[in-house]
Amino acid sequence: MKVYNSLSRSIETVTPLHRGQIGMYTCGPTVYSFVTIGNLRTFVTSDLLLRALKYEGNDVHFVMNITDVGHLTGDNEGDASQGEDRLEKSAKKEGKDAWHVAQFYTEAFLKDAQALHLVPPQELAKATDHIPEQIALIKRLEEKGFVYTIDDGLYFDTVQYESVTHNIYGELSNLDKILEGARIEANPQKKNPRDFALWKFSYPNGRNFNGETDDEAQKRHMEWESPWGIGFPGWHIECSAMSMKYLGESFDIHAGGEDLKSTHHPNEIAQSEGATGKQFAKYWVHSAFLLVDGKRMGKSLGNAYTVTDILQKGFDPLSLRYFYMTGHYRSPLNFTWEGLTAAQNALGKLQSAYRSFTEVSDENRTELSEEKLSKVQGFRDAFQSALSDDLNMPAALAVVWEMVKSNIPSPDKRDLLLLFDEVLGFNLKDIKNEDIVVPAEITALLAQRDHARAQKNFSESDRIRQVLEEKGYTVKDGPEGSTVILSHVAHQS
Repeated sequence: MKVYNSLSRSIETVTPLHRGQIGMYTCGPTVYSFVTIGNLRTFVTSDLLLRALKYEGNDVHFVMNITDVGHLTGDNEGDASQGEDRLEKSAKKEGKDAWHVAQFYTEAFLKDAQALHLVPPQELAKATDHIPEQIALIKRLEEKGFVYTIDDGLYFDTVQYESVTHNIYGELSNLDKILEGARIEANPQKKNPRDFALWKFSYPNGRNFNGETDDEAQKRHMEWESPWGIGFPGWHIECSAMSMKYLGESFDIHAGGEDLKSTHHPNEIAQSEGATGKQFAKYWVHSAFLLVDGKRMGKSLGNAYTVTDILQKGFDPLSLRYFYMTGHYRSPLNFTWEGLTAAQNALGKLQSAYRSFTEVSDENRTELSEEKLSKVQGFRDAFQSALSDDLNMPAALAVVWEMVKSNIPSPDKRDLLLLFDEVLGFNLKDIKNEDIVVPAEITALLAQRDHARAQKNFSESDRIRQVLEEKGYTVKDGPEGSTVILSHVAHQS
């Protein structure tokens, strides 16, 4: 399989460090609020990559983190070592403590992940469960001479790192061009603007993280004893500590959103390789941003949609999964409700098509002609080729629809769909008629037909039946009204 490696800025064949076994780590959510459909694009991309690697026969050890402490507001303002802890800030706003906030939004994320059929990781590693590992890693860096202490905490010395290791800091990004203090007040005690926090003191100089004195503020909700004083870990150290714990000091694939290329991932590389002297992750895979109506997503803009928003508008969350596959993961994808409607219609047709295909046991299967046997193998090869081409899911979907509309026997179509669904992740084998997503247009026609039947307007009822059949749907009448199944696939939305 070939993927674009952000580290080398080129497409490379994935060659596991250990043959047939791949270690893969994905940066998970920061659980201070509901994850957005922008965040979920990253997680679905990671899921598709995981499934594709398994489809190729690899044994994948998959780890994802939950950032439930230490993610400061300054990380999106040009300096991840500044600002207020997002969980503490959310706790104040919601009138809860940070632990309850983290638990609530972690559970909400897991529900979203289940709704989108994300394969659960072998380890879902919470930062708060791995404080000893983070402290131990900081100690290693301290012993190597890469750590210095200032009033508000311990910092990683990027200049010393480059001098000793001869590595280039910020290989994934353009950190050298970032001007500290462009949006927030610079920290004058840092040796270099690029240096980042490893451990933050809860109350530097008798003041807490928000600049209030101890008498003016309550104790932090999340803080721990350490060799350097009471405090909490910086954002970046958690991913290095947890990924190395479960995958080793060197592993194969590190995935995440492209927003993490600027600071978080370069900092992970520096502190990990500074501690071990080994290459951290071999391949770095980043998902591009999701736009909304052609604009950047943002809570202030009111377009940071969630799975709840999707459900409230009557969409199946799996239609969002389908929608993500209509664009290549490295290209920005523009979300619109019209685009989601098209994805839902296409998903419904695919589900109906699967249900319409005949299931035949091996002993009752008719032997295929050489021509059709060649076609079946051709679809397998084309699907595999699309996956191997840097996870080209639009091309993979095109193969799926070409196969569905082909003249190969129905049982073979069913078998191929089940095979391809190992990557697509729609769980077609478990789909029931009542679960099939029926396009809104078809639902409206059914309602019109039921009304005509109730009025004993049978000529109109027959006309609508004919319209439905022309669109590929067979109508079944019952005591509860009309239902449809997709009898053939005439068009794909």
